[in-house]
Amino acid sequence: MKRYLLLVVAFFILQNIISQEVDSVSTPAVQIPVITLTESELDGDIQDYDVSGLLQSSEDVFVRNAGYNFGQARYRIRGYDNQNMFVLINGIKVNDAENGRPYYSNWGGLNDATRNEVVTSGLSFSDYSFGGLGGVTNIITRASEYRKGTSISYSLANKNYRNRAMATYSTGMMDNGWAFTVSASARWAKEGYVKGTFYEGLAYFGAAEKKLNDHHSLALTAFGSYSKSGRAGVATLEAYELSGDNYYNPNWGYQNGEVRNARVGTYHQPRFLLSHYWQIDNTMKLTTSASYVFGRGGTTALNWYDAADPRPDYYRYFPSYYDEGDYMYTYLTEMWKNNESYRQLDWDSFYYANRKNLYTIKNESGIEGNNLTGNRAKYIIEERRNDLSRIDISSVFTKDLSDNAKLVAGINYMSHKTHYYKVISDLLGADWWLDIDQFAERDFSDDFIIQNDIDNPNRAVKEGDIFGYDYVANVNSGDAFVQGEAKFSKIDLFGGINLSYTEFWRKGNMRNGKFPETSGGNSSKQRFFDYALKAGVNYKITGRHFILLNGIYSTRAPYFSDAYVSPRTRDALISDVTGKDLVSEKIFSGDLSYYYRSPILQVKITGYWTEFRDGIQSSNFYHDELKTFVNYIMTDVDQVHYGGEFGMEVKMGPAFVLTGAAGYGKYLYNNRPNVTIAQDNSSEILVKDRTVYIKNYHIGGMPELAATLGLKYNAPKYWFIGINVNYFDQIYVTLNPERRTEEMVADFYETDPQIDEILGQEKLDPGFTIDLFGGKSWRLSGGYTLGFTLSINNILNNKDFITNGFEQYRFDRTDINKFPSKYYYMYGTSYFLNLYFRF
Repeated sequence: MKRYLLLVVAFFILQNIISQEVDSVSTPAVQIPVITLTESELDGDIQDYDVSGLLQSSEDVFVRNAGYNFGQARYRIRGYDNQNMFVLINGIKVNDAENGRPYYSNWGGLNDATRNEVVTSGLSFSDYSFGGLGGVTNIITRASEYRKGTSISYSLANKNYRNRAMATYSTGMMDNGWAFTVSASARWAKEGYVKGTFYEGLAYFGAAEKKLNDHHSLALTAFGSYSKSGRAGVATLEAYELSGDNYYNPNWGYQNGEVRNARVGTYHQPRFLLSHYWQIDNTMKLTTSASYVFGRGGTTALNWYDAADPRPDYYRYFPSYYDEGDYMYTYLTEMWKNNESYRQLDWDSFYYANRKNLYTIKNESGIEGNNLTGNRAKYIIEERRNDLSRIDISSVFTKDLSDNAKLVAGINYMSHKTHYYKVISDLLGADWWLDIDQFAERDFSDDFIIQNDIDNPNRAVKEGDIFGYDYVANVNSGDAFVQGEAKFSKIDLFGGINLSYTEFWRKGNMRNGKFPETSGGNSSKQRFFDYALKAGVNYKITGRHFILLNGIYSTRAPYFSDAYVSPRTRDALISDVTGKDLVSEKIFSGDLSYYYRSPILQVKITGYWTEFRDGIQSSNFYHDELKTFVNYIMTDVDQVHYGGEFGMEVKMGPAFVLTGAAGYGKYLYNNRPNVTIAQDNSSEILVKDRTVYIKNYHIGGMPELAATLGLKYNAPKYWFIGINVNYFDQIYVTLNPERRTEEMVADFYETDPQIDEILGQEKLDPGFTIDLFGGKSWRLSGGYTLGFTLSINNILNNKDFITNGFEQYRFDRTDINKFPSKYYYMYGTSYFLNLYFRF
């Protein structure tokens, strides 16, 4: 009886959390509707945190299923950005220092080498870290913990890459106290799923461990993953419809009959880790690791001067730019539909323009520089580099206070630098590119102001030269935490505290003519002290029924990427233009779960509530109302995430397993933030303290409802097969906050239907997919194993499901459809076949 009563109580709490109504607001000038959540709405239909493969190893029945089935639709567990999930390698936190996000690509292709992992979901107690809102994953690369033997595999796929070859060898712990593991892989595709994309990847891994005695071991790990890939783009519905391709990619075109992509990312950032494992006695251990990572990163892009916009999806090149029935409307419709070359990049025209542009650099107005005559580039390929150098140190002490109590304490230190700059990648047939700011040239008649580098004015740059901007982002941080856990017959308890220090500053290597006093040298250092407190309780009703309650309060320093107005050109902080101090973000979160566990059934039901306060969001775009490039800074941003999760696994006899999971939440803005708009080419503040009426609008960019039901058959002859049916709903586009201001609707009558179109938030259609997976292995004589696994996603080949989208920040209130939203479609049928041989 108690189990049913507890289920009713949990459901009642969850229902009350979700069905809260929120207030509406208005302004004196015009009614600005705030989205109201009602129970009737919730009864109706309901995108780099994106669920990664890391979560598939979780012991949480919901997280494990969500990690495997929901990622294809850009679902994020609890709506969290992945900066709220900590990823460690041998205890070293590898999340990016400037934005908090972990990048799987840094160890991509090393699946065998990074398979050993411990996943702690949500706010639970962890043996390795204080953890984040979304939990913590520790990847263990200790050589002695790999399975002894050799594994060789070859994979076929049809997404980013088409082929993968991988080999791994591990000695296990040998009699001489040494253990070694090595792994390497290659991934490649001449063309990926999206036309115009390609992939080249090489990855390597080596780990060595020496057992010094029964108490001490030393371990060294080195790995890296080189990748070079042609990128896919995103487009409007008009582009998709005219091209007849929901994966239309504007980033490529034909050059001499070959496909060439203008957006090519090249990354290689190897990491070295040294770890010391000290088993002090049977109750205490100390694990200390040091890490160094460095390397290059960068993505190419087109740039142009005094020339037509080369992007084939530029808004003026669409039929919709003209009135229906006009000659140009008809002509462009015909060209988009029937001429593939027209809707792609025209590489030949870039070379032609560059070879017909003879130009002499003249020294005027006292500005010294080159006296040079040649073909000045109108079009170039530039590479926007971000080269990394970082040191980390971590030490974690664990003490078993008794058979039922444990203490974990740790300290972490990080020193991080990223060098940001641009280089000329390809002059496209020209002789040189003049290093000036063409937008400043348009706005100012001053030869000094237009210089990107006033110490080297009127510089003609060639391939490989640094130009445009050059600065270093510096971030240092340290933290210390203590956590304790105690288990009793009817209740388990844990609690912890984390104290942290963060400092960051900008160092300019190039003085900019627009900001000569604030662009070069070291800026002032920004310092923040933060803390976090968390606790949890597990009440054991019986040996199979549990109630779990967790909570956290934390503060988080602003990230470097959010703190500066325009770090490319100057060291001005957000606070310098808003007049408000930079402050740490505040985070409150709690969850309540009911968990049932038996040999044949696992069920977990969870309700959660999370608030983020005092956040920052900033972007750079061309503002049509103000007719200039601007830095758009939104401060005092509050968000709320609440909802529920359900996960189950049922063993239906010796061979069948039924699985199910569902997550349903609301991820909303929770206040009316303030906006400051600063001109990018000057220090002028164009708008200050403008109110943005986005309270109770959806954060968007992901499904808020995701569900899956699966059935798996495990045969006694070492083969298995399974099927999952997945459903996604409540998907809202990411909004442009500027459209939700009084100024954007001030000139409209209250009854004008365009007001609803401007202020409303688009909700996308729901979608579902069916996935199949299976595998078979054969045990051969001599200890050999041969096998394969196969997964097929979206077997119905549904190519019309939009997984997310966003409103363009560029907006014209006189023509609200001039810059329409852009969307991402889910891939059609995709597969991954892996053949392996182990011995």
